[in-house]
Amino acid sequence: MSWFESFVLGLVQGLTEFLPISSSAHLRLTAAFADWNDPGAAFTAVTQIGTETAVLIYFRKDIARIVSAWFRSVVGKGERGDRDARMGWLVIIGSIPIGVLGLLLKGAIEGPFRDLRLIAATLVVMGLVLGFADRRAARDEGGGRHRAATQRKDLTDLDVKDGLIYGACQALALVPGVSRSGATISGGLLLGYTRESAARYSFLLAVPAVLASGVFELKDAGDGHTAWGPTALATLIAFAVGYAVIAWFMKFISTRSFMPFVVYRILLGLLLFALVSMGVLSPHAGESAG
Repeated sequence: MSWFESFVLGLVQGLTEFLPISSSAHLRLTAAFADWNDPGAAFTAVTQIGTETAVLIYFRKDIARIVSAWFRSVVGKGERGDRDARMGWLVIIGSIPIGVLGLLLKGAIEGPFRDLRLIAATLVVMGLVLGFADRRAARDEGGGRHRAATQRKDLTDLDVKDGLIYGACQALALVPGVSRSGATISGGLLLGYTRESAARYSFLLAVPAVLASGVFELKDAGDGHTAWGPTALATLIAFAVGYAVIAWFMKFISTRSFMPFVVYRILLGLLLFALVSMGVLSPHAGESAG
């Protein structure tokens, strides 16, 4: 991988990690369209350390409060039923599905799951799911001619069952094209949470899973699949751009719907299907990266 490639891929990672459009799919597609080698699952996981560091800094007050309260609950010095301690436990519980499935499906994640036809399908299908969830949330919030608006839940309503469902949705993002934020936000909206609450828990839930995945993949960063220097550059760029995207996205969703992302996902997926069907792109374009 060249330094220019790492710069572009780091930029793509930072721009797409927190939007519900799938950063792993965009890294894969950028390489395929540019006729570069697929950067691989290890590169994706390591550069995500940069974007998750942006989460740690942006939500530093929330995270520090949650970690502190959780630790006090572990050593028996916290208040019973403390909301922040409870959130800490729910983040841990919600991280279990992706941790288990990530280890069990490692071979598929690094191979068959990166087929462009599968990515096209997941872009379209999950786009439709996000669109349905978003329309349902808008209907609840706006009410209608014959019914009042429905009060949607916030993170104080989160329980173990919902935490596990969120976690199962996050695990779907092991397939490129699904989108970690897209899947968890869709799950949250369908569970009845507000857009902001769904997005906030999605970001918090991603921290342990993504950091653990990135650290686990660090051992592959210098084995010929991923070079240390370009990967470090991409990670730094992903951090800086990712931080700006978080700040923008949290403001955006407070007043706007997810429909622009839904339309983008569906159009990109259909375009990808067309290009593969016409032979312009091979479904395995760039997979010689290994």
